[in-house]
Amino acid sequence: MVVEEDSSDNHRVACWRGPLLGKGGFASVYLAFLKKPKSRRAFYPPLMAVKSAEVSSLSSLQKEKEAFNYLCDCPYILKYYGEETIMNKDGNMLYNLLLEYASGGTLADLIKRSGGCGLPKSDVKRYTRSILKGIDYIHRHDYVHCDLKPDNVLLIPGGDGDFVLKIGDFGLAKKVQKTKNRKLDCSITETAFYMAPETLVDNIQEFPSDIWALGCMVFMMFTGKSLWGSNPNETTEKACERIADRYELPKIPSWISKDGKDFLKGCLAKNHQFRFTIEMLLIDPFVWRGGGPSLLIFDLIQNVPVGFKNI
Repeated sequence: MVVEEDSSDNHRVACWRGPLLGKGGFASVYLAFLKKPKSRRAFYPPLMAVKSAEVSSLSSLQKEKEAFNYLCDCPYILKYYGEETIMNKDGNMLYNLLLEYASGGTLADLIKRSGGCGLPKSDVKRYTRSILKGIDYIHRHDYVHCDLKPDNVLLIPGGDGDFVLKIGDFGLAKKVQKTKNRKLDCSITETAFYMAPETLVDNIQEFPSDIWALGCMVFMMFTGKSLWGSNPNETTEKACERIADRYELPKIPSWISKDGKDFLKGCLAKNHQFRFTIEMLLIDPFVWRGGGPSLLIFDLIQNVPVGFKNI
């Protein structure tokens, strides 16, 4: 049922609130239909996603809005159109973020539709390139996403009939402090199976923590399964112990191509000091045909313990 929401200010966006698209720990996301797409507010698209929380618990949405203010010009990050405060039909004050509507759903949905078989390698390469470019933009603006996972990567229809992948959900994103090691002191609240070892052990979230999460996503795109926690009989606590154990190494299937395995190894080094940087991954042969300088880089460091040997 479509419900009309009334704004509490004079700068409201006149729209109808449609069905629930998803619900998280901090907010709910609804489809919204612009009431007058040809009006003076024509810069708003006719369909948007509205992320909504009660004013009494809006701290996460305010943090997300602040992150979007810095990260507003990247084609691989979900578009942000603005904010508003409204009163719903029950008389409750709600804070809304107006966001790009991802009609293709999430990367998690796409992987699920594979039936546990994973995606074609060509799609994995293409989608990984998009995610990499989004992460690069985030890191260049001194942010760590802190919650990268397939549920937070959205599918936007492209002009060629395929989807463009865009990173969303910046409710846990952290601004990097200008210190020598850029260490972040933050609570562990993101999805456990995408947490980096240093986050679980030392509560550190740095740029390499996002790279670890990227590796987990690429593994899932390849296999259709989670890198950790695939065993239904294993508790989350036990899976976290295995992630944190520096001697328990990720198991990469032998059928994955060599360039795919090398890419995953660079992302999933248990020791974050030896994990590939975003700059190295952007020129990696896995995502760019014809190879590149990172082949030499990997050859130079593969004899150094990088998380898969003797850390």
